[in-house]
Amino acid sequence: MVSVILPSYNPSDKLIKTVETLTEAGFDDIIIIDDGSSEECQAVFEAVAAKPCVTLLRHEKNMGKGRGLKTGFSFFLENRNDRTGVVTVDDDLQQNVKDIISCAEEMEKSGEAVFGARDFKSKNVPSKNKMGNNITAFVFRAFCGIKISDTQTGLRALPSSYLPSLCEVGGERFEYETNMLLEMKKRGLTFRELPIETIYIEGNKSSHFRYFRDSVKIYTVILKYMFSSIGAAIIDLVVFTLLNLLLPKNMEEWIRIFTATAAARIISSAVNYTVNRKGVFKSRNKVRSSLIKYYILCVCQAAISYGMVYLMTFFTGTTQSLLQTIYKMIIDIALFFLCFAIQREWVFKEDGKNKNEVR
Repeated sequence: MVSVILPSYNPSDKLIKTVETLTEAGFDDIIIIDDGSSEECQAVFEAVAAKPCVTLLRHEKNMGKGRGLKTGFSFFLENRNDRTGVVTVDDDLQQNVKDIISCAEEMEKSGEAVFGARDFKSKNVPSKNKMGNNITAFVFRAFCGIKISDTQTGLRALPSSYLPSLCEVGGERFEYETNMLLEMKKRGLTFRELPIETIYIEGNKSSHFRYFRDSVKIYTVILKYMFSSIGAAIIDLVVFTLLNLLLPKNMEEWIRIFTATAAARIISSAVNYTVNRKGVFKSRNKVRSSLIKYYILCVCQAAISYGMVYLMTFFTGTTQSLLQTIYKMIIDIALFFLCFAIQREWVFKEDGKNKNEVR
């Protein structure tokens, strides 16, 4: 059996129709979260709360969709021990009930999360939604190793075993749904997508998504994975340039480049490792394990960087320090993308013991 989690903020009468449609389809437990809605909307909540299958939870003030989902998940875990999981839906009829049923059934059958995936090639998709989702989907695949076609779907069927971890995920508003994906990836909680009908009523104007502010939060979550490496790369580049300029010019070219590269990497790697472990990947593995892996990667990265800079210097015949810095910048940008994936998938990837721990 599956419960429905339905966060709602200042709903229209569509919420009543949504609940009626769900109950007619056979859903017998609908947990609605009033996320600090205005007094004018209380009649709508009273109407749905009168239905025997509805449990109404309230926030005294608006706290965001993410907090609403977590409130629903926590209530489910405390009061619905006999059920297999939940399915999250929106309050404005923008999901077909047949698709909701399909996702719930597929989740129960497979034992993993099932996300409803809209077709963003459809003509009725607003341009800003299409562009935003396509960009986010690309970033997820390129930088986070998550292949997903609909990053902001509100239709998600989640097994009850996933919920303790998801209750601990940060984010109070729309960024929570992005954080959820990143945490699932980190903990090895698998998901699959199920194609669903693409519905946008009145150009999606009923949505409470604040396009600029919420987009910034969503992309900040993703970009924080890159900031640490970019910062370390800047430190590395500055130290390399200074040493390359200050070291005696009568040194052999390969010794000067090697010395500058090694010193720059030692300093930048210490900063990068500390920030990545504590602030980016939030690894709970033992320091020794991740530190050894990190410096194996670091040595390999430095060797490749040194070798490529030296080869480009050799083949171009230049001895200009600033031109060598440009070579290094180009090479390190390419290495950045490769090393980011290796850190995510090997250095800071949590082992099986830590994956299932709830913080």
